[in-house]
Amino acid sequence: MIAQHHDNSREEFPIVDENGNITGSATRGECHNGSMLLHPVVHLHVTDAEGRIYLQKRPSWKDIQPGKWDTAVGGHVELGENVDMALRREAEEEIGVAGFEPQPLTPYVFQSRRERELVYPFRCVWTKPVLPSTETDGGRWWTPAELREAIGKDILTPNLEQELTKLGLI
Repeated sequence: MIAQHHDNSREEFPIVDENGNITGSATRGECHNGSMLLHPVVHLHVTDAEGRIYLQKRPSWKDIQPGKWDTAVGGHVELGENVDMALRREAEEEIGVAGFEPQPLTPYVFQSRRERELVYPFRCVWTKPVLPSTETDGGRWWTPAELREAIGKDILTPNLEQELTKLGLI
């Protein structure tokens, strides 16, 4: 399999209201061009037995926040998928994690200058190896103290910074 080195701007996403009800569909390009079309995403915060949090580094070719540290797993819910399907697909694709027990956290709307996302965050404890794929620039385990120190220093994605504090993860 050849590694993809760009985002597929034609990929179809569901458009939702703030309760997650599907109201239509749009492409990734349409969702990420400042249209503010609300589309669902999943995040998985992976912790180990020592309480460290695994983060992935976003590749330089990503269309949003390239080169920043981000949630262990983060991805769009594709048209025709439900949240659980997307979470499990993304976890396996991005970090080789399967068979985990996700604990749901509080969904929320994230908005940047380019997009609006309905974020479905989850957490799990994982004690097996994490196997980052070519969809990432690798990853590493961070202590809560290291994460608190990194906030506000343009190291982490703004969404991750907000989520770590909003959801009480650090």
